[in-house]
Amino acid sequence: MEYIFKRADEEPVDQKKYLEESCKPKCVKPLLEYQACVKRIQGDESGHKHCTGQYFDYWSCVDKCVAPKLFPKLK
Repeated sequence: MEYIFKRADEEPVDQKKYLEESCKPKCVKPLLEYQACVKRIQGDESGHKHCTGQYFDYWSCVDKCVAPKLFPKLK
């Protein structure tokens, strides 16, 4: 679910996407780990290798940064 905020004189602004972009630089380490995993398994033909854990670690970091900034704005 996305939350959209708008002022009477402006177009709707999705605060969550804006906050995610501002938080991504704080989560460089998990992003680099995910990218390294993706590179490591590129040649896997079996389909058994994946980077799901690293992917969720990255987005968990972003979400932990976003949540305290987003929830006070929701009413």
